[in-house]
Amino acid sequence: MNTPSNEVRYRAKLSPEAYAVCREGVTEPAYSGKYVTLKDDGTYSCAGCGQILFSSEAKYDSGSGWPSFFTPLAEDRIKEKEDISHGMRRVEVLCTKCDSHLGHVFPDGPNPTGLRYCVNSLSLEFKKSD
Repeated sequence: MNTPSNEVRYRAKLSPEAYAVCREGVTEPAYSGKYVTLKDDGTYSCAGCGQILFSSEAKYDSGSGWPSFFTPLAEDRIKEKEDISHGMRRVEVLCTKCDSHLGHVFPDGPNPTGLRYCVNSLSLEFKKSD
């Protein structure tokens, strides 16, 4: 639930750039994110609430300029919403726990899903496997 007190907590926790992405739906510039080329083993969590969203096992280089995954860790971690902004029809992906904007999903990914979850680095936190 997005209450004024929750938004104050997000502003305190997130950098201004991460807040703009997670809470206002801004997209970071292509190739600017710290996780675009990261190949370490681990998990990617929501920067807003810490819910684990993606595994490095599902990450691949899409050439898009954003971290890309072919599936979330579990389907109940991500929700989809129609996005008709900027004169386009896309599918926005959000964290189910805190409604943070993560990015968009496209039907041009690799097998086995054929999906490309194109995610902003600023909406993620990475934890390396032990």
